[in-house]
Amino acid sequence: MRIIDAWMQHPTRRFLEQPFFDSLRRWARQDSVPDIPLSLTIGSMDQAGVGMGLTAAWWGPQGELISNDEVASFVREFPDRLIGVASVSLAKPMEGVRELRRCVRQLGFRALRIVPWLWGLPPDDRRYYPLYAECVELDVSFCLQVGHTGPLLTSETGRPIPYLENVALEFPELRILAGHIGAPWTQEIISLATKFPNLYIDTSAYKASRFPADFAEFMRGRGSRKVLFGTNYPMLTASACLEGLPSLGLSPDAQQLFLTGNACRVFKLEGAG
Repeated sequence: MRIIDAWMQHPTRRFLEQPFFDSLRRWARQDSVPDIPLSLTIGSMDQAGVGMGLTAAWWGPQGELISNDEVASFVREFPDRLIGVASVSLAKPMEGVRELRRCVRQLGFRALRIVPWLWGLPPDDRRYYPLYAECVELDVSFCLQVGHTGPLLTSETGRPIPYLENVALEFPELRILAGHIGAPWTQEIISLATKFPNLYIDTSAYKASRFPADFAEFMRGRGSRKVLFGTNYPMLTASACLEGLPSLGLSPDAQQLFLTGNACRVFKLEGAG
């Protein structure tokens, strides 16, 4: 079984140096910003048995923090290990639509990721809507963060209800992947994943040993086909995220879906499992 990491990024220095990551550096006890070579990222995947990673660009009001073309260069270097995830600007939605088309049609990317807290705009803001429509037309997934925000910016945009629920109601064909479990609103995101066929959750930014009890119960039962493994690398390595996996009590089938099968379906990765 090839484990698939649904939420990671290979960071650039300008990404790591953003002031809103000061809180994460304190938690990691880092006084300086290290350079992370791509070989170190692949080595971290190897150490945990991760075969493929959905690695994302980052675009915020301050511009490109990890550009789509940089992500494309990472994928070209390790085409059997990395899959590109686009990011675009919300400031001019039609330019964003055209950039998304380029990323999917020319660069082979499989999803779009927008981080709402970076923009201070909840996902039901009108500026996202042309991008949702284009994701449906291109048949790619839309990824976003839900739950509280570790970086020093607002958490309000991460509330699943009503913001993400409005999107799922208005775009029933859109495949949505909500990252970071959704705490402290975990029951809200569980309820949305139960309610909407095309809404999924990934566990990025959480070790398996720290999953809320109700979330682990969801994974063991009706949510077995709804939850994807993710790390939020480099914040956490895959090895750290997999700590405590046996304690979740997943059946062999549920564990295979969590680590591989659900990602194959959400991102349409034929043969990857």
